[in-house]
Amino acid sequence: MPEIIIGSDHGGFKLKNIIIAHLKELGFEIKDKGCYSEESCDYPVIAKDVAEEVLNSGNKGILICGTGIGMSIAANRYKGIRASHCTDTYTARLTRMHNDSNILCLGERITGSGLALDIVDIWLKSEFEGGRHLKRINMF
Repeated sequence: MPEIIIGSDHGGFKLKNIIIAHLKELGFEIKDKGCYSEESCDYPVIAKDVAEEVLNSGNKGILICGTGIGMSIAANRYKGIRASHCTDTYTARLTRMHNDSNILCLGERITGSGLALDIVDIWLKSEFEGGRHLKRINMF
């Protein structure tokens, strides 16, 4: 199984640990880039660490904060990152199929853990369709 790069700020710490346990049960290797407690921290630092690791390794990443929005904005500042904030399984599937998303962003305060795990599973299982979508991604 491939390695998944994961990170959160304090607002996503609990959900990050739930996702890590779930992914380990599925056999994935995990690289946890922080944070490591609920003590306040700066999400752009975590987003940068995960984005750079995803770019260097070619693996997928997951970022979690309170809403998922801040992590998405921060991660998308890096050329080659296609971070997608998803709150449902439909967008999780389509962001992989049409946008070749390489980082999934979630919000602990807005998405319950059961739905979050479904989103993660579908995002990881969905494949990029290429074709007309690749042309558009290359325009980035």
